[in-house]
Amino acid sequence: MRDEAMTIQRSLDAETVEVEKRGVKVKITLAQRVVTIESNGKSNDDIKEAVNEAIKESQKEAAKKMQQMGGLDSLKGMFGRS
Repeated sequence: MRDEAMTIQRSLDAETVEVEKRGVKVKITLAQRVVTIESNGKSNDDIKEAVNEAIKESQKEAAKKMQQMGGLDSLKGMFGRS
């Protein structure tokens, strides 16, 4: 199970999306890891690291919450899967 999760994580980390809005460009992996943040052509590594840390912490808290609510099995039930 862990190997499968790691394979999925690597696959999601290999693909990116890029959004540009009002002079700010953000490139992020499908695993929600920020690759770059640029504002008016200038890199903002401090912001990138802070955003990545915030995402990581939010994912940890979401995982705890899901576990309290019955984990993935309860989600399968919500969508009619068993």
